[in-house]
Amino acid sequence: MKLDRIVSNPKRMNGQPCIRNLRLTVRRVIELLSTYPNRTELFQEFPELEEVDIQQALIFASSYMDDRIIELPSSYETVA
Repeated sequence: MKLDRIVSNPKRMNGQPCIRNLRLTVRRVIELLSTYPNRTELFQEFPELEEVDIQQALIFASSYMDDRIIELPSSYETVA
């Protein structure tokens, strides 16, 4: 997939990758996805965002993740 909505301009947001020259960084979009699990609310709060922006931000972010195995504990404590 061509990531044509992700741009990096040294004069905007310190060169961080942004969505369509908006002042919305890829990192911020990922944070917003965890803050707004309901996409309807997300789009109401950020009407300039489009679904394809989110898809490309996720693809961009995942391309920087290492394919490494991290051992997780076999048991978890629950807090009551």
